[in-house]
Amino acid sequence: MRVLTASDRALLVEASDLDEAMRLNLAWEGVPGIVERIPGARTVLVRFDPLRISASELASVLVETEGQAGELQSTGEVVVPVQYDGEDLEEAAALVGVSAEELVNRHLAADWRVAFSGFAPGFGYVVSTDPLFDVPRRASPRTRVPAGSVALAGEFTGVYPRESPGGWQLIGRTDTVMWDIDRTPPALLSPGTLVRFEAARPKVQLSPNGDDRASRRSGAERHAGVNSDGPGFGARSAIEIIRPSLQLLVQDAGRPGYAALGVSGSGVADRRAMHDANTAVGNTRTAAVLESVGGAELRFRGDGVAAVAGAVGALTLTDADGVPRTVRHGEPFATADGDVLNLEYPERGMRYILAFRGGLRAAPALGSQSGDTLAGLGPAPLAAGDVLGIGDEAPFPVEPYAVERMLPEVGGLVELEITLGPRDDWFTQEAIAALTGQEWTVTPRADRVGVRLHGDVALERKVGGELPSEGAVTGAIQVPPDGQPVLFLPDHPLTGGYPIIGAVTDRSLDLAGQLPPGARIRFVVKENS
Repeated sequence: MRVLTASDRALLVEASDLDEAMRLNLAWEGVPGIVERIPGARTVLVRFDPLRISASELASVLVETEGQAGELQSTGEVVVPVQYDGEDLEEAAALVGVSAEELVNRHLAADWRVAFSGFAPGFGYVVSTDPLFDVPRRASPRTRVPAGSVALAGEFTGVYPRESPGGWQLIGRTDTVMWDIDRTPPALLSPGTLVRFEAARPKVQLSPNGDDRASRRSGAERHAGVNSDGPGFGARSAIEIIRPSLQLLVQDAGRPGYAALGVSGSGVADRRAMHDANTAVGNTRTAAVLESVGGAELRFRGDGVAAVAGAVGALTLTDADGVPRTVRHGEPFATADGDVLNLEYPERGMRYILAFRGGLRAAPALGSQSGDTLAGLGPAPLAAGDVLGIGDEAPFPVEPYAVERMLPEVGGLVELEITLGPRDDWFTQEAIAALTGQEWTVTPRADRVGVRLHGDVALERKVGGELPSEGAVTGAIQVPPDGQPVLFLPDHPLTGGYPIIGAVTDRSLDLAGQLPPGARIRFVVKENS
């Protein structure tokens, strides 16, 4: 058993095989200081609270409990009807040296069990004892895999809960709902569940977004907590979206603790800005806020107090009579019915964070109002005409000022502190030197899932082949085959199959969430304390 550094707040523990990884994951339940565990195909990612336990102390505890892993218990059985007509069926069969008919028959006959969850809410990694199922991923991932697709990769079968990119081999489809937030548990394929696949009669082709109950409900809940009777659930004050930004989302501190269901923590990309803005208006530090990528325009309904933190740009408040006044960054300002707030495109940073005294009133999902763009959880991105209610109470007085921060700007250079690992040994020494020795440019291919970077020297691997799926943290620096890294942000997938060479430390994550396209990065390895 090897214990590797995954970040300054996470360790990655290697197991000998999938079964041992599952047993270790169970053995570490309740260990003091552990925040969350994310099992993978041969590993367990262990996130911890450094104020309660150090990395070295935790590593010792994990090694000591290695032999205490008990028997894996079944958590029930489900039947998944499949129409075996996937576009990769013939190719997948050829890759394992059998006919398509034999592959289907053995898929039906095998005993399957959900080993762990990851990638997306409701996505279970389902494994059998049939050695036939060891199928390589596609050389080029698809940009769109329909919801309900049944697919193979490595030793696993998976069912895509919703439309998403993916590199697995598609062998069929099902109309069974994989994820339903109103179900207990929401994930049909939760860890430990026994799965039996059965042949389904031909049915109507799934729609691109997945013609299942969860997808239909997501359409009905497009404005969950938005545009209800009156200004947002009858609230006395509200905000109306006149012009949304490139992406305008409700965010809070996120929903940690649901990794076993395949749900990432998500949450606001700049936590300090959320704390600053909420403190300015007298809210708790983690009250729900708006996160705006770029400029936007909002109208206030009713009187209130607001503050804007995070990205720095021109802020103008125009009253109902058309009289404008400048709003200072980070400072609370009074709002009256009909006032319009205009946020220009940021001069520094990428994401404005807007707090409103009393907090926003949007419908929560799994205890959080965060909009997770990858998982499709929480309030959807806001559009013109949407109205959000504002709460009536705040526990603290308004603060008179907030400290302005130095944030990244287009063409500017920012240093981000990182730890190396867990898979830095998959790369050449030249790649490690290039990671920290050259500047990286933030490309326009950036969102809350991750930021694609570009460097003159690509990161070359010395270990070939596929990496079995393993957990990843926010801030992980994952390296695809082209050697140009992706920096994971809050909505990243929980697990992945590309090696992670390092991870941004916790104190640099907020800066990473403010990187605009064109900014330059230099990674600096954290010194051991």
